[in-house]
Amino acid sequence: MRATAPGPSRGVRRISLDAGGIRLSAMLSRPPGAPRATVVALHGAGMTSGYFDGQALPELSLLTLGARLGFAVLAVDRPGYGRTAPHCPEGRSLHEQAATLAAALRDFRRRFPAGEGHFLLAHSFGGKPALLMAAEHPEPGLLGIDISGCGSRYAPGALDAAGAREGWRRSWGPLRLYPPNTFTAGHGTLVTTPARERADLAHWPDVFRAVTARVRVPVRFTFAEHEPWWCHDEDTLADLRSRFSAAPHVRTERQWGAGHNISLGFAARSYHLRCLGFAEECLMRRTEAA
Repeated sequence: MRATAPGPSRGVRRISLDAGGIRLSAMLSRPPGAPRATVVALHGAGMTSGYFDGQALPELSLLTLGARLGFAVLAVDRPGYGRTAPHCPEGRSLHEQAATLAAALRDFRRRFPAGEGHFLLAHSFGGKPALLMAAEHPEPGLLGIDISGCGSRYAPGALDAAGAREGWRRSWGPLRLYPPNTFTAGHGTLVTTPARERADLAHWPDVFRAVTARVRVPVRFTFAEHEPWWCHDEDTLADLRSRFSAAPHVRTERQWGAGHNISLGFAARSYHLRCLGFAEECLMRRTEAA
């Protein structure tokens, strides 16, 4: 019998968004009353939006935690994933993804209460269109950006042939960091990375340097204790922060007891609480400035 993917957590529903004629699939959770703000979650390469609704343990899901704390949480399947996978199996370029996701967000805000603004929370490759959205498609409601598993400079060997062969190990790290049923509960979350997305990997350091000075909201980067894809020594992180010359605040942090896929491990709740705490700070900053 063919296995079926588990359904979303209680209180989470699947929706679709119109992104300029492209229909993107997404998962949405909402608090009982009006949301204070909306967290827009963008998954990494080879994943789907289900990454943010971890099923191995009840406390892993960002979608359910965010709703309990008064936020709407919208986890979007990026172009080339979810509903769009059969129609664009090669995926979309990084700049195309940013434009499409910005259009999808505008559709969401037309149709659903979004609160006092939106907060981009992105993992791995998802951090790249998140920064481009802020730099090239700025929206007045953007509160801040929170990124994990993505940096400014790849670790030595990450993109060569040997690094590609070690991709699975690099993406997960020690298995003791994850609940035992992670891979059975996550069926349907792990998918093939579209070809155009893989082709964009090598160009990211140049793109990063080109866009960071145009980001004008607070930014936070988190690197897992066991993060092998990116350089995250103190000198590299100091250089990363210095690139955001127009951002009012830039923070770099580490999440101990975590591998690259933080939101699927035992550290997920701790990490998500920190993300939502940063969202609270960004919301307070917006309120004080009003």
